[in-house]
Amino acid sequence: MARSLYEWLWQHEFWLPPGITWEDMQESEDTHYPQPRDLLLSIPFALILVVIRYAFERAVALPLSNKLGVRDKQRPKAEPNPVLETFYSTHRKNPKEGELLNLAKKCDLPVRKVEKWFRHRRNMDRPSMSKKFSEACWRFTFYVISFFTGLAVLYDKPWLWDHRECWTGYPQQPLQPSLFWYYMLELSFYWSLVFTLPFDVKRKDFKEQIVHHAATIFLISFSYCANYIRIGTLVMVIHDASDCFLEPTKIFNYMKWKKTCDSLFMIFSAVFLISRLVIYPYTVLYNTYYYSMEIFQPFFGYYFVNVLLIILQLLHVFWSCLIIRMVYKFICQGTMEKDMRSDTEESDKDEERDKIREKEKNGMTYFSNVTSNGYIQRNGSKPLDNRAHLANGHAKER
Repeated sequence: MARSLYEWLWQHEFWLPPGITWEDMQESEDTHYPQPRDLLLSIPFALILVVIRYAFERAVALPLSNKLGVRDKQRPKAEPNPVLETFYSTHRKNPKEGELLNLAKKCDLPVRKVEKWFRHRRNMDRPSMSKKFSEACWRFTFYVISFFTGLAVLYDKPWLWDHRECWTGYPQQPLQPSLFWYYMLELSFYWSLVFTLPFDVKRKDFKEQIVHHAATIFLISFSYCANYIRIGTLVMVIHDASDCFLEPTKIFNYMKWKKTCDSLFMIFSAVFLISRLVIYPYTVLYNTYYYSMEIFQPFFGYYFVNVLLIILQLLHVFWSCLIIRMVYKFICQGTMEKDMRSDTEESDKDEERDKIREKEKNGMTYFSNVTSNGYIQRNGSKPLDNRAHLANGHAKER
């Protein structure tokens, strides 16, 4: 059964244009084509990248964050409470009103203290500023290396300048060693992101990130197996261009260098919108959808790779809407809106309200209350009439 599935999966009708079979893709001493088994190398390479990342964050990023003044916020810890901890870990992190009442009865605590416990407990699970800084440093380092590696690999390739060259001789396009290692670098990195996804900083677009990583891995893998190497290299270098500006924007934001952060964000926004909404559709989508038809007729691989490319474009549109909204807020209000993808920490305003309530309960604060007879002063003096008499005998309304 496994052999039948294997033979069905690797039918040349799925992967190759009409008239081309796997026999036409046989390698020789001087000619090498992409082999699906090569993709297995990306798994150990991804694990190596995870180890390198761990060492980089501990040896470089964390000491750098301390020198640059990135400090973790001191968060009050939630007091040990087995009942609340069990509910937090097995049910939900933000209980509803009825659940708060039941938990308060079980623990013999005021509802306000139960709310406070859950607020502190949620904040304990949120990543520290140094972790965010370290993660941004690692991604910035990789994206810079990857982007310039892509430029170095592609600058002398004809399809970078003439997009029709992506299909010249397809699919019998020999695999060059530089293209192989560039592919392995990118594929291994995205596998490493999948491996570390449960431990990385979780943002509001967590589900979109999963879709993005899955689509990217499938796209890179399928493009390699079907020898869409040339179009795949264009996709990767276009994506890395804007990411090189996103991560330093985050770094300066964590450092609280507001002007530098705002300037970099505007540059990132321009590069992202141009590369993802202009260059990508023309260089990749239009190229793959129309120019390829000058060489061969549509087949399964043609439709499949176009679907994956369109999924990436839909994600580009989603993120572009968020970026445009932030740019609009910056232009109109002069302040940069917080990253709408971030899971922001709950403020201590509720904590301050709790303290005010405690003080009110203990009689430590006084408030000015308006009564029908006049004002009540805080110092305990007699209420004043709402009409003040001047020296000349005339009355003046307060």
